[in-house]
Amino acid sequence: MTTVRLGTGIGWRPEIADAVEAMPGIDWVEVVAENVCPGHLPASLLRLRERGATVVPHGVSLGLGGAERPDGRRLTALAERAAALGSPLVTEHIAFVRAGGPLTASPGIEAGHLLPVPRTRDALDVLCENVRIAQDALPVPLAVENIAALFSWPGEEMTEGQFLYELADRTGVRLLIDVANLHTNHVNRGEDPAEALAALPLEAVAYVHVAGGFERDGVWHDSHAHPVPRPVLDILTDLASRVSPPGVLLERDEDFPPTAELERELDAIRGAVEAGDRVRGDAAPERVREPAAAGPVAGATRERLALAQTAVLSSLVAGTPVPEGFDRTRMRVQARALAAKRADVVAKVAPELPEILGDGYRPAFLAYAQTRPMTGGYRHDAMAFVEHLLRPGRLDDPRTRRALREWHRDRSGPRPRSHRPTTRLARATRRALLRR
Repeated sequence: MTTVRLGTGIGWRPEIADAVEAMPGIDWVEVVAENVCPGHLPASLLRLRERGATVVPHGVSLGLGGAERPDGRRLTALAERAAALGSPLVTEHIAFVRAGGPLTASPGIEAGHLLPVPRTRDALDVLCENVRIAQDALPVPLAVENIAALFSWPGEEMTEGQFLYELADRTGVRLLIDVANLHTNHVNRGEDPAEALAALPLEAVAYVHVAGGFERDGVWHDSHAHPVPRPVLDILTDLASRVSPPGVLLERDEDFPPTAELERELDAIRGAVEAGDRVRGDAAPERVREPAAAGPVAGATRERLALAQTAVLSSLVAGTPVPEGFDRTRMRVQARALAAKRADVVAKVAPELPEILGDGYRPAFLAYAQTRPMTGGYRHDAMAFVEHLLRPGRLDDPRTRRALREWHRDRSGPRPRSHRPTTRLARATRRALLRR
């Protein structure tokens, strides 16, 4: 497989679109695939493409590490975005994001975020087959990313490096190595980043992610909202001392700093790569071997993985007991992080709700999320949250109830009454609030 040389890039987000366009030395950008529509691409992305910048769609919802086979509609959507953006490759995560469903004869539930798969033979077999299914459905090569984890699975059979090596060896898939996630797993799981890099098939690296986070009570949170720390840059230098990364990208998802600060972080990333280049010898890495033929994964293997993942996810989002062998403290941290993520994203997709509820929005949503898992995406989650609040005895203020009822009425039905939520819906919400 031909390696695509990408250079230095940054994650494109609407909040920093103008700044990204104006930054010198940006060779490429990465966009969250689910956040763009192929028929209505943001003008900023089109301008970047016109001036020669590569745009790579980065998926977050396939759940390739889940027990179910990849959803055909999600694969089609990812393929459409790759075609619309003229991308040389697409990327996704080694994670599961949903559980339950037919394999467990239980309702499907969503995590709303990326969760680690167990590093077992069963999980690897399922992941390899899911990756092959995705590769066959996509018009360009696929690269998959190692994720950050707040907890470990008991009874794991491989290290992260071994797991990723076998995945690449068996499927020929490219790897998106997130050095910030290697740091996260070092703090949270005691895993040595150098040992992980030493075990990786570095010739399979498609590009590298770099991001910031923060530590609280001995747990590292991969926030993508803080400056890149020195240990992450050191891991990047270690990687670059072993192989020349085809591309390196800075991720920032929120709490965006001034443009000058982002540019300084990009300069620090370039410096870390250059430091690794000075150490690296001229020996070329070994070629990735052709993937071996493989038969279908047995149904019992998928069922075992499905039951295990459902038990874990249910404990995190529905309040069921933590499965035996898991660190209960870490699982509580993960549960709180998932609930906070849900609250943040619902506030973005339905910004009228924090406006209506004021300071009461977040505690009300977190209380709701404790035992009510997400089942149909964030917009559906917002609707379910409001339906929960509108039940008798939940709200004492009739004016708040009236505003929520009007919001819900506008959003429900086969076609929302408000075709343009930023105009008609916003005016309706303000009218309801003014009656208070």
